[in-house]
Amino acid sequence: MSIKVSALPELDDFKKLPLDNIREFQEKGHTLVKQVLTEEEIAAYRPVIVSAADRYNTEKRKLQDRDTYGKAFLQIMNLWQNDADARKFVVAKRMAKIAADLMGVENVRLYHDQALFKEPGGGPTPWHQDQYYWPIDTNNTITMWMPLVDIDVDMGMLTFASGSYKEGSVFNFEISDESESAFDDYVKDHKFEISRAKTMKAGDATWHRGFTMHHANGNNSNTRREVMTIIYIADGARVTPYKNEWQKNDHMKWLMGKPIGEVIDSEMNPLLL
Repeated sequence: MSIKVSALPELDDFKKLPLDNIREFQEKGHTLVKQVLTEEEIAAYRPVIVSAADRYNTEKRKLQDRDTYGKAFLQIMNLWQNDADARKFVVAKRMAKIAADLMGVENVRLYHDQALFKEPGGGPTPWHQDQYYWPIDTNNTITMWMPLVDIDVDMGMLTFASGSYKEGSVFNFEISDESESAFDDYVKDHKFEISRAKTMKAGDATWHRGFTMHHANGNNSNTRREVMTIIYIADGARVTPYKNEWQKNDHMKWLMGKPIGEVIDSEMNPLLL
């Protein structure tokens, strides 16, 4: 006899985006969309994601024993392949359609997911560009960043340099003290508008392009900042030659070693709409 499991809410309906969000994303390279998930939906999915992230977290060092990257957050990737309930969230059509609509493309594929949990006392996330890590030939890449709990600026709110994605790839730096210093100077020199929300409700989400420069302050609260992220790429993107060892690793891990120049369409990168 099969055991009945309470059904999770379906997230395959489409949410009509305000035009202001689309315009802001096209201009600034980031936008905040409120209530992507309702209170009831995020309440149902939070335990699923937290449980999977805690189960697959491999970081065992104390906070004070880690480097800058390690202090910034606990990073747990690929929940969608390891947990059936988390998969339902990651491949949901609602979020995929928002990603496609913001970028103005027909369809998107999954690149990968990752839970980013910033512990109480966790350090800042240095300035960086996500696409430094990705061997992908398109600028039509986007990251959804969704808090699973209500957050404010004291907990490490994501902060963007508006319009910076238009610069393309700027530095060949991984997330580090070096990237923090170089990007901080670059952002100041180019006088980019700095933008961040004061608060976000659980189920709200920011969306940013792969080349949008961003960082986050440390978590000065007593609450773990639980965030789930999903990275989407436009359908039709191709694999590019590596620019660094991280891209080489990503090529094998997330693109299953597809030959350089070929379309990204492996089983790790399913079409979502």
